[in-house]
Amino acid sequence: MRHREAVIKLGRTAAHRKAMLANLASALFERKHVQTTEAKAKAVRQFSERLITLAKRDTLHARRLALRRLRQKKIVRILFDDIAPQYVDRPGGYTRVIKLGQRQGDGARMAIIELVGFDTAKKKKREKDKEKAKAEAKKKKRVKAEEAEEAVDQEEAKEEKKPAEEKKEKADKEAEVKAKAEKKEKKEGRQPEKKSKKEKSSSKKKDAES
Repeated sequence: MRHREAVIKLGRTAAHRKAMLANLASALFERKHVQTTEAKAKAVRQFSERLITLAKRDTLHARRLALRRLRQKKIVRILFDDIAPQYVDRPGGYTRVIKLGQRQGDGARMAIIELVGFDTAKKKKREKDKEKAKAEAKKKKRVKAEEAEEAVDQEEAKEEKKPAEEKKEKADKEAEVKAKAEKKEKKEGRQPEKKSKKEKSSSKKKDAES
């Protein structure tokens, strides 16, 4: 049973866990935000908030205790000189965890942990959203332009085809009219009159005399 066990072990040994938390807290203090798994973000929140409370004392002993945890003089200087003075009047809650959803591949729950008051993660999210909106707007404009060009091309092609189609339609109509007339003549029993030999010879003579 895990009664009264407050340590988040993260599936690591004590030495590995302490080193990992020190590295994540150092990255958080340096960059003001870190993207990691949700479980690690919650563990780092405890670790980093205790260090910020310690840094608010601003004594030599406090600096040595923080250096023992963080293991980097540069990060201890940032913590005591830049971060702790901003939280003098704040009794706690120095960090914020923003959940991002599941990671592709292993489905791990991801999150961003950031220092309250710096809000770098929110700014980055806004910038990303703006970029996405701009990209979508560009895509829509491009699609509309392509559709307009296709419509113009289709209209031009139709206009080019119209004269040829009209000629074909006229020829087809004339052929239909002729076919109907022939059918009517056949039904009525009429056949086109053929000139006899005598009539042909007489017409030839008339033509010669003239």
